[in-house]
Amino acid sequence: MSSRREFVQKISTSALGLPVLLNSSSLFAYTNDHYDGPLLRVAIMGLGSYGTRVAEAMQSCRKAKLVGVISGTPSKVTRWQSKYDIPDKNCYNYKNFDEIKDNPDIDAVYVITPNGLHCEFTLRVARGGKHVICEKPMGINAKEGQEMVDACKAANVKLLIGYRMHFEAKTLKIVGMRKKGEFGKIIFFQGQSGFIIGDPNQWRLNKKLSGGGAMMDIGIYSINGARYMIGEEPVWVTAQETKNDPVKFKEGIDETIQFQMGFPGGAVASCLSTYAVNHLDRFYLAGIDGWAEMQPSTGYGPIKARTHKGELTDPHITHQTVQMDEMAGIILENKQPVIPVDGEEGVKDMKIIDAIYKAVKTGKKIALTSS
Repeated sequence: MSSRREFVQKISTSALGLPVLLNSSSLFAYTNDHYDGPLLRVAIMGLGSYGTRVAEAMQSCRKAKLVGVISGTPSKVTRWQSKYDIPDKNCYNYKNFDEIKDNPDIDAVYVITPNGLHCEFTLRVARGGKHVICEKPMGINAKEGQEMVDACKAANVKLLIGYRMHFEAKTLKIVGMRKKGEFGKIIFFQGQSGFIIGDPNQWRLNKKLSGGGAMMDIGIYSINGARYMIGEEPVWVTAQETKNDPVKFKEGIDETIQFQMGFPGGAVASCLSTYAVNHLDRFYLAGIDGWAEMQPSTGYGPIKARTHKGELTDPHITHQTVQMDEMAGIILENKQPVIPVDGEEGVKDMKIIDAIYKAVKTGKKIALTSS
């Protein structure tokens, strides 16, 4: 872990050449605060569209720096080396990246590959003695997720899951209001996540690589959101699947699932996950004394939120920038986030997804256990 001073100076002098990631006040906060503490040095595994988004956002981080890449495409590695000034010694492919164990200049690896590869690659990174940040969903089922948690504990490295919304300002404001009792007893949550998916040949529609369809990709937002918005763990789920295009959405790839969750305090969540409808990105929380609505609730752009007390006006900062800085604090300083992002948090979501798929298949209400 290295000092931040030279890196901050470098970014400060070149900020005008960066893509616009933050509003002006946020950019000032992220590039001119003279942070000189420990620095998390990160290698990104998987240089696709989301890996690119994370890399761009990290250019404005204070506590995290992109220092390495892992990819099976040599041309991508070359482009990233040039763009982000990454040395040859920090570049790996999927066959040789176990050698990362001998590289003292990399502290953590962010796994941003198709879901079906998360478990295998996380285990290999952990064996190399590096901390793991794994994109969600953490695996294709809860069994994989628990294996990842156990492996990272055995290797004495941290495992964090890429829940960027856990650090988003308006989300945290509403969670804070709920904790203070400003909504009263929580009665109802609604989560809607959906868009029309494109290329039928992409990995998200390949069962082996994705583990499922819309539920694994965006349905997890409503599952996770219901849990942190209500502040409890569900005790049962029911679910129904609708499939209008069995050619595009083959066996094991869900097109649309409606699912319901019941919570011990009496609250019920009603959610929709779909690859067949655009512009679905909404959370709604209702209590006896108040309510909160977020729309969009989980998208990359500015989150819009209002409650019975009025609109929330917290400034937008690029989610992945905040996420990586906060995760650096968790790894380097043992900071405790308001909403957990550890491997155990990921396993909880995977258990619910497993139960939803079981409910779809059996048509029954599935009980959830805390173990």
